[in-house]
Formats: sequence, C-alpha cells, structure tokens
Amino acid sequence: MTLQDWFAEYGESHQNRKNQIIHKVCVPLIFFTVVGLLLQIPVQMGPIRLGELFIAIALGWYSTLGMKPAMVMLGQLVICYILLYLLGMFLHPLWLWLVLIFVLAWIGQFYGHKIEGKKPSFLKDLQFLLIGPLWVVKDVFFK
Repeated sequence: MTLQDWFAEYGESHQNRKNQIIHKVCVPLIFFTVVGLLLQIPVQMGPIRLGELFIAIALGWYSTLGMKPAMVMLGQLVICYILLYLLGMFLHPLWLWLVLIFVLAWIGQFYGHKIEGKKPSFLKDLQFLLIGPLWVVKDVFFK
C-alpha cells in the first residue's frame, strides 16, 4: 500500500471533526509515551537498548513508505527525545508519568471513536498504529 492508500483507509474511521481533533491531540501523546517507555527498557543488545531497536525497526517500516515519511517520523522522534530528556529532569519516575499520559490518551482515542461510531483502524491492522502519527501531520507535510 502507498502512503496515500494508508491515509485514505485510516481516514474512513476518522470523519467526525471532534474525533479528528481528539486524534490530533491524543495520537502524538501516545507516540511520545510509547517512545519514552521504549527508551525505559533497560535491556542492552550490544551497543543499543532493546527499545531503540524497536524504534529503528519502526523507522525502517516508515522508510518503506518513502523518504519523506521516514524523515517526518525521524523529526518527530528527535522532538520526543528532546522532550523526554527535559521532562526526565523534573518528573520522577518518568515512566509512571508516561504510563499515566498513555492511558489518558487512549481513553481519549476510544471516546473519539465512540463519537465517530466506528471502530479504531488498528483493530483491523496493527500497522495503523504506525500510520496515526503521520496522519495527524498529513495536512502539513503531505498535501
């Protein structure tokens, strides 16, 4: 599937304006918390941590959609790393705050889908969990 195919199918269950707004807030929060939680995994695999390996695999998947999607996601990852570093100086334990934000954001997501009246896309294909962060910025980067 092309990126536009992914966007079209993802968009089918995100037509309601309130659900779109909820997703544009909650999807980045979920992405941020997942990155943060992955980076909290203490398992080393040679020179990198296990969570970093998962992030690298996700970037590899984004690269199958093209250079632009991969660069957009790399940019989002850089922002996440910076914010996690800064928040880590003030919020202790950071993982607990990330879990709290993660849970609240998912509650928001499911509420949005209740408004929409359609099931979340990822219930059909887990790859939609990776499409969400691109979909929320598609109007900026993928016109």
